Order: sequence, then C-alpha cells, then structure tokens
Amino acid sequence: MPDDPVADPLRSRLHALLIVGVLAVASLIIAFLGATPARVSATELLGSTRTAGEAAFIASHRGGGAAAPENTLPAISAALAGGFDYVEVDVALTADRHPVLMHDVTVDRTTDGSGALSTLTLAQVQALDAGSWFSDEYAGTPVPTFHEFLDVLADSSHRAIVELKGQWDAAAVAALMAEVTMRRLERRIAVSSFDARTLAAAGTASPVVPRLFILRHLPRDLVSAAREAGVRGIVVSRRALLDRPEIVDELHAAGIRVVVYTLNSNTQWDEVTALGVDGIVTDDPATLSTWQQSVAGQQ
Repeated sequence: MPDDPVADPLRSRLHALLIVGVLAVASLIIAFLGATPARVSATELLGSTRTAGEAAFIASHRGGGAAAPENTLPAISAALAGGFDYVEVDVALTADRHPVLMHDVTVDRTTDGSGALSTLTLAQVQALDAGSWFSDEYAGTPVPTFHEFLDVLADSSHRAIVELKGQWDAAAVAALMAEVTMRRLERRIAVSSFDARTLAAAGTASPVVPRLFILRHLPRDLVSAAREAGVRGIVVSRRALLDRPEIVDELHAAGIRVVVYTLNSNTQWDEVTALGVDGIVTDDPATLSTWQQSVAGQQ
C-alpha cells in the first residue's frame, strides 16, 4: 500500500513528541537522583571491619588538644597536618543558637570567661581568649564557629567526627547540616551524639551524612538498637567494651563499626586492638600512630 501523504507528517510529529516526552522524564529522573545522593556506607566512611590485632583508624580528640588549645583552629590544623585519619571536635550552641566548638557546658575551663555557653551570645563567645590557659603562645586564640571549622576541613582531604553536645532541636540540626551540604562535605563528616533525639533530627535533616551513637553503657540488644537508630557505628567507652568484648563481633556481623574513646596509653590501645575495634579516639594521635607502626613491625 502506498504511504498516506497526510499521515506521514502526523506520525512524525507524534514521534517527535514521544521523544521529547521520554527525554523529559529521563531528565527528571537524573535530576532527582542527582539531588538525592546515596547514603554514605560504613565502609566508605570508616573502612572495612577490622580483625583482632589489626590497626584501628585514629581520631584526634578535641581537634588535637595535645598540640594546641582543644577545639581551636590551631589544634585542628595541627591534627590535619599530622595526617591522622579523623579529627574529632565538639560543637555546642550559644544563647543565640550559633554552633561553636566547645566541649564543656561552661566556658570557664578553656577560656578567660565564665558562665554557661548557652547563656552567652556568639559575639560574647568570640570575644573570649581560648588559648592563654594552654600557653602564652596561643594567647588571644578565639573560640571557632562551626563554619570556620568546616572551611579548614574543606581545604584538606581529611575527615571529621563532629559530636553535638547536649540536646539539639530540629531547626538547629538542620542549619548545621545545611552548612555541611553547602561545602559538599557530606561524605567526609560523621555526626555523633549521646542524645538519640539529636541523632534522629540529624537523620531527618540529611539522609546522607552518617551518624554515630556515643554510649557509656551498652543496652542489652545493642545491634537492634543501632539498626533502629540508623547509625553506621557506635563510639563507646573502653570499660563498657571490655565488659562485653563479644559485642565487637556481633556489631561487625551487622555491618556496624566500633570506635572507642578516649585512650591514651599502650595498655589501653593493646586491649582494644586485640578485640578488633575499628577506631580509637585519643589525645595523643602521634604516639598512637608510632605504637601501631611498632606493633605492625613485630608481627
């Protein structure tokens, strides 16, 4: 049958419209996938599960507090320059809800000021001297804001464990996560907390940024609790871990990593390395690194 001269243009237009429609749908799918990156896996963030005797990753406690005033930019820069796997910092909120690096509830121990951080505005906190208590060399060192810390981290290739101190509301967590996302650091930062509600808010604010549960005591069914919380790992006290050493293998079998805080002696490092923990938080990362190299050389 000969072609219909009227039908051909119609078929061509329909075909073109079909192609445009398919491309439009494909573009939407690509855009959606691009806007929703995959959640960071435990392996991507913390490496493969360790075996007994294998070296754990090193997290420099409070931003490298052995080398410079804790939770300050000089300490963080020293830790990053040292090449350690992670820098660990503490973040808390001022009275006007700005996140700054501070471990204690009050500013008394690590600054020349006094009073609870939660009663001081950002301007008041930034006027404090956070270095003189450590040594005269660091006199005038300010308390850094969270975004200042992120800028330093972004200029490196290293990773961070960010502990959110106390209980945070959803708005404060969302603002913090937005700062992380803006700098494209979602795959280089883990958020940790003792507070389950804060971690839940972090999971809602960002399905990508991984979370770690900090525990002084281990619940009976820790594996189920960790799975329900959606965390990639736990940060646990040495004593709690030694009371239940079998929990390391149980967590590893569930794909959950184990990090121990805060260990500063050969004896402590040896105890937890023998259990196959994945990470060690320490005030003395340089000595821990040397100890790990020495132990590896003896094997």
